[in-house]
Amino acid sequence: MVEENWTWSLSLIALTIVFHAAAMAAMALALVDIYARVTRWRLPLRHVFAILIGLIGAVGLLLAILHGIEASFWAAAYWRLGALGSFQDAVLYSLDSMTTRGASGLALQPHWALMGALEAADGMLLFGISTAFVFAVMQAYWPILTEAHRTR
Repeated sequence: MVEENWTWSLSLIALTIVFHAAAMAAMALALVDIYARVTRWRLPLRHVFAILIGLIGAVGLLLAILHGIEASFWAAAYWRLGALGSFQDAVLYSLDSMTTRGASGLALQPHWALMGALEAADGMLLFGISTAFVFAVMQAYWPILTEAHRTR
């Protein structure tokens, strides 16, 4: 019984982290292209500021969507395994576990209870990776902002 929890959970953790890394790599490639264009244009401060705010907002939205997709992977597993009665409950439980909020009032079937804790650990890893990515984007674009400020 415990082995099934670990097998499913570790598989889902690996899947979500690989999926997360691939999506962030795609975002990073797009951001590198945007960075090259913005540095070539030598825009005024207000434009650089607006672009940076827009980029951070877009990255945040894409990461939120990404986390939702990853939570749905877990929800599909819970539903398929019969750990929760409906897919809607499984999605709510999964989002609640992944964010480590834990207040949905839902509980997995006792046989699958360990999976909820392991999903919370996965959520902490994924949100940590996302936070580091947002910080890296801000850090990469900071020189453009400071250069635009200096030349105004």
